[in-house]
Amino acid sequence: MTAVEPQMPTTDDRPDVDAVEIGTTATKVVAGRSRIPWRFLGGRAAFYLFTLWAALTINFFLPRMMKGDAVSQYLSRNRNVSPEAADALRSLLGLDTDKTLFQQYLDYWGLLLQGDLGVSLLHGLRPVTEVVSQALPWTVGLVGFATIVSFAIGTIGGAVIGWRRGSRLEAFIPITTFLSTIPYFWLGLLAIAVFSVNLGWFPIGKAYGVGMVPGWNLEFIGQVILHGTLPAATIVIASLGGWMLGMRNMMLTVLDEDYITVAQAKGMPNQRVLWRYAARNAVLPQIQSFALSIGFIVGGTIVMEMVFSYPGVGKLLLDATNAKDYALMQGVFLVITLSVLIANILADIAYAFLDPRTRQTEA
Repeated sequence: MTAVEPQMPTTDDRPDVDAVEIGTTATKVVAGRSRIPWRFLGGRAAFYLFTLWAALTINFFLPRMMKGDAVSQYLSRNRNVSPEAADALRSLLGLDTDKTLFQQYLDYWGLLLQGDLGVSLLHGLRPVTEVVSQALPWTVGLVGFATIVSFAIGTIGGAVIGWRRGSRLEAFIPITTFLSTIPYFWLGLLAIAVFSVNLGWFPIGKAYGVGMVPGWNLEFIGQVILHGTLPAATIVIASLGGWMLGMRNMMLTVLDEDYITVAQAKGMPNQRVLWRYAARNAVLPQIQSFALSIGFIVGGTIVMEMVFSYPGVGKLLLDATNAKDYALMQGVFLVITLSVLIANILADIAYAFLDPRTRQTEA
């Protein structure tokens, strides 16, 4: 008897498998499709833990390498403070300690793990966590919303423009790119001059009207939306060109791949080829860029907050730097660092599930 060689299963034996999807970068339809890449995620987690430690260590040493301190800066603005009060402030802020630098570093980590970021001399010895928590929602609400809207419009628009290359839609690329080259402060001042001063459609600045008491009511929410529309629109306009141009260029690269040609040759609908195959691969670099822009969201656009007199983390950081309020500076840097790291972790997870090559290579 002759041995019968085992036959490899074909796509005909598996009707639920799309032949175009096998071997492409869009997805890998195999039995282990839903397996969680624990090895990949563990390696990335170790990398980000090390990055977090390095960032917090630099956050500890940087203020101690700068000249002056918060008390000296405070005394230069308030001449009537007695020497005894100045010594008490230094003792409260830990500036008069005779501990070694290593012991201060250990104390810093001990307080950090307890959630104690110190007190802010600039804000009347209020806890830094309280000061940052009051400014953070304004920045995340405005800049975060505008960045997400800009990313969504730019990515979807870039995918459609890349798919319809050579059409009239490509006129949007030079227009949005030109708007992105305009300095933001000039774009913001121009928007204020046109829409606030001349037309009177929007308020000039601030987060809400003068005399308005913050609260969860329709009047206050309407004021917040009205005051935030103009700065949010300028952020979208200023950042739209980069997202659209990047997605369009990636689409042009992906459309030359063989699996796109095979999918079109099979007679698949154009919408399926566009969104399931082409755009799914082209969006991968966009995801990583969006994760990096999270630092821009949390850090706040300092220029935007200065132009529109908007309360946020960016202006808070600028004021803390000018006043040499190191505790507040460290607290803001900590929030920015954690936000960027968490966003990059989520981007890596999304990247691993969208592109199996990533987890296969690093595993």
